[in-house]
Amino acid sequence: MQAGPPFVRLNKDDAVGLPMVIVADMQEGLYQIVRDFDTVTYRNNMIAHSAIASLFSIPIVLTTSADTGPNGPLPKEISSMYPDAPFIRRNGEVDAWDNADFRAAVRAQNKSQIILAGITTDVCTEFLALSLRAEGYTVFANTEASGTFTEKLAVDANDRMRDGGVILQGTFAIVMDLMRDWRNTPGSLQLLPWLDTYLPAYGYVARAHEAAVQNGTLLPGEEGL
Repeated sequence: MQAGPPFVRLNKDDAVGLPMVIVADMQEGLYQIVRDFDTVTYRNNMIAHSAIASLFSIPIVLTTSADTGPNGPLPKEISSMYPDAPFIRRNGEVDAWDNADFRAAVRAQNKSQIILAGITTDVCTEFLALSLRAEGYTVFANTEASGTFTEKLAVDANDRMRDGGVILQGTFAIVMDLMRDWRNTPGSLQLLPWLDTYLPAYGYVARAHEAAVQNGTLLPGEEGL
């Protein structure tokens, strides 16, 4: 049987270098132009993406574009998570990689894999993802945590990133690949409360199991199903 393409996974072993996270231009003003997600879902997705670094104790670099103008600041829910992380406030560069301080901050982490999301998908995420690919990085674009004006623009941007070798994944796939095994640390003890906060659809699966174990009774006809 002929081998297929390699399965490129997020590094779990620190010996080969854990990945890092980038939050690109997830600003309060830019948040308001996102139309490919509903506002509540997207706000949660932004914060969940940012919280991945804390959950797995991996580096993060934050960057904003003209945050004293209409683009607005980084939400405090994100900035307060990482008071000591590199935070590059760009004043003109559209592609964050064009900023020398940002390039230096990313290179200083000495990582080869980057988990990225930002606003907008077709500019701040796509431009940076393709620039990072050109530099030799393996890039995982979190498609749930990047937003833009329309679904079409998101599809076009994701197609271009995929064609450029960027790996497209959602938050759940990213955290599952970093965890690998529910028995690990971080594992179920850390992940289930995290998912309950940021992915309640899965969190409620765990809640339902807890309720069934602690208080559940089988209805007639359920036993043996």
